[in-house]
Amino acid sequence: MFTLDPDEQPTQWYNIVADLPTPPPPPLHPGTGQPVGPQDLEPLFPPELIAQEVTTDRFVDIPEPVLDVYRQYRATPLYRARRWEAKLGTPARIYYKYEGVSPAGSHKTNTAVPQVYYNSLHGVKRLTTETGAGQWGTALAYATALFGVDCEVWQVGASFDTKPARRTLIEVFGGTVHRSPSRLTEAGKAFPEGHPGSLGIAISEAVEVAAQDPETKYALGSVLNHVLLHQTVIGEETLKQLAKAGEAHVDLVVGCAGGGSNFAGLSFPFLRENLVNGKSTRLLAVEPASCPTLTRGEYRYDFGDTAGMTPLMKMYTLGHDFVPSPIHAGGLRYHGMAPLVSHAVCEGMIDAVALHQSECFTAAVEFARTQGVVPAPESSHAIAQARIEALAAKEAGEEKVIVIGLSGHGLLELGAYEKFLAGELEDDPLSEAALTASLQSVPTVG
Repeated sequence: MFTLDPDEQPTQWYNIVADLPTPPPPPLHPGTGQPVGPQDLEPLFPPELIAQEVTTDRFVDIPEPVLDVYRQYRATPLYRARRWEAKLGTPARIYYKYEGVSPAGSHKTNTAVPQVYYNSLHGVKRLTTETGAGQWGTALAYATALFGVDCEVWQVGASFDTKPARRTLIEVFGGTVHRSPSRLTEAGKAFPEGHPGSLGIAISEAVEVAAQDPETKYALGSVLNHVLLHQTVIGEETLKQLAKAGEAHVDLVVGCAGGGSNFAGLSFPFLRENLVNGKSTRLLAVEPASCPTLTRGEYRYDFGDTAGMTPLMKMYTLGHDFVPSPIHAGGLRYHGMAPLVSHAVCEGMIDAVALHQSECFTAAVEFARTQGVVPAPESSHAIAQARIEALAAKEAGEEKVIVIGLSGHGLLELGAYEKFLAGELEDDPLSEAALTASLQSVPTVG
């Protein structure tokens, strides 16, 4: 295990925008079609987060109250997966950055804490949000408890129904959870009772409630620039830990990708090393075959939510009306991808692949039986792809260095593992007909 001393831990977040060869396309106002200005975001976010959303500064200082919370669990450990390497018989050296040690059990705490902190400075009484599998809702509920803010969560129906333990944990931290779509919002009422929901619908519900109350703001767990910014503590720590491990070069960094924050948090500091310092690390995002945003979506302007209340963002999208299959990796069931990740993929700086959930759970169980960590279903995608890469290195006789982003533990997802072990887990790839129909909802811009 490799960790960091207190004086080695990052005190700044890294902003990839400062080093991109070409700037990413701006978000557009859904009404005017013009670039979004800071004033357009004021109903939803405090000024500090708006400033971070648009900044071109390379580094942003982390406030001391946020660092104080980070010190409870950061730096998170980097492990060498020696027993798994031996099981695979690979000459590759495999490391995994383990975010499951956070209070909420995932990387989501890294952005929940600063988001709540900045809102608390302005007297915000309540934060609304969406959540898929529940990691983000858990993290936000924990952070709001620290800073005395109420938390209201709309959880995607398919996950609400199948992950009661996650719902309970949100409530333990003081959050209120609604099944989405709900009867509490106009966005939710547009769908029938029992609808499985989507992150797009849940976002619409949370945004609708926040926009109607001056004492309420909205918090987002992924996609936006400021969220990805906060997550870069992951990659910054990993670079320092790899140096302690004696690794001067990394061949591959692999992480799961749903909205993009976990993957960006790990990979963007490595992308900086590629762009600025001439490194050649391959960066690989892994998504589910049932929700293949990067591998089969189109790079276009689209809404971040189903009801069309959010700005239009240039991103890889399956269409904002897309309702993904209720796979167990609830955090990866989003129709779009973070604009910054999308831009990097479009420019050829990041690669992407899609895997079926059965293959991912197979790899996750093997990993658990050798390394003693039960991965979240989302993280299992990164592990499965790393397994493919490690076996390819074995075939080629190459001593590659592979770094995995293990974004959270799966101890509250054992129902999914139970179904897998019983042979009841089914793959549900996205059909071409369903994809074509979903993409018809994407607006024409320009």
